[in-house]
Amino acid sequence: MTTLQQNYSVDKKGYYGKFGGAYIPEMLYPNVEELQQNYLDIIYQPEFQAEYHALLKDYVGRPTPLFYANRLSEKYQTNVYLKREDLCHTGAHKVNNTIGQILLAKKLGKQKIVAETGAGQHGVATATVCALMGLECIVYMGEIDIKRQAPNVARMKMLGAEVRPATSGSKTLKDATNEAMRHWINNPVDTHYIIGSVVGPHPYPDMVARFQAIISEEIRWQLLEKTGTENPDYVIACVGGGSNAAGAFYHYLDDPSVQLIAAEAGGHGINSGMSAATTFLGKMGVLHGSKSILMQTEDGQVVEPHSISAGLDYPGIGPMHAHLWDSGRAKFFAITDEESLTAGFELSKLEGIIPAIESAHALAVLPYLKAAANETVVINLSGRGDKDLDTYMKYL
Repeated sequence: MTTLQQNYSVDKKGYYGKFGGAYIPEMLYPNVEELQQNYLDIIYQPEFQAEYHALLKDYVGRPTPLFYANRLSEKYQTNVYLKREDLCHTGAHKVNNTIGQILLAKKLGKQKIVAETGAGQHGVATATVCALMGLECIVYMGEIDIKRQAPNVARMKMLGAEVRPATSGSKTLKDATNEAMRHWINNPVDTHYIIGSVVGPHPYPDMVARFQAIISEEIRWQLLEKTGTENPDYVIACVGGGSNAAGAFYHYLDDPSVQLIAAEAGGHGINSGMSAATTFLGKMGVLHGSKSILMQTEDGQVVEPHSISAGLDYPGIGPMHAHLWDSGRAKFFAITDEESLTAGFELSKLEGIIPAIESAHALAVLPYLKAAANETVVINLSGRGDKDLDTYMKYL
């Protein structure tokens, strides 16, 4: 894992520029401080790295392919590569992080795991590694998401996890995160909270980004093999909290020749009142333990987000992405529900790959990009579409 220039990586206090930090209740200080003081020392120990990479190879199935999408490239008159995170065990990139965090939790002597999930992919990935390691697992999930992501709920239960519904607020990812944090506050000694995205108090955004950085690490050598250069012209990823984007961007952060493109959930449109396009609608505030950009009312109440994709249905973004947006390093697009569905069907019919609706948001940037014929575009295909078939079918 590469050490990056200070302006895009986290500082010692957990800030990316003006975003980040650890805004937490007093009862959580011991847990968070324990992580802050130990996570880097532990995850860079040779034995930890050896175990982590062995599991990524033999259990997760890494490296995931970098696939040249021939018919998609032909349609958009540029060179489109898909980073196939959908082929990871459990069906998404989330397992890269849960493998790392479960190993860390064991090193810290924790016996129980709590997690939040939106689309269910992080919940499945957490339940999977808890089964692998024999640890108790509780996953909080919004009541609405439990209904719209039923296949993943079934998977979690089959893997031995207890799925607890979040019934407050919008009954989606924000509320599941609230409940998981409350649980951690009440069980600080024996429980580790595996946050699934680059959100939460420091060190979570940095820790999750480091575990997901395997994505861009592989893209570099795979692209070199295929094209003779490590650097694409564009890297595109969807952003809710932003873990798959953090992983896809990580090794390109300090290289301005690579344009970083983030696809947010525009919902029914930015001005519709039903959107999750944080950088278009948000302002600075504190949510779930860090200072970032979030959608809020004039008096600071969180605005309920909307997206057809449960994994992007979040009113904020991680502090790394807030800094990339604020500094101009990354360009953000707001992709509507309809555009994401169109892109999902397009990939299915052109390449025989059914993407998660989250990932379809990244694909939907292609018509706006207008990349040149000699340019290279890498799209992080963060998850597969099995969990979204019911949603897709409504629009067939």
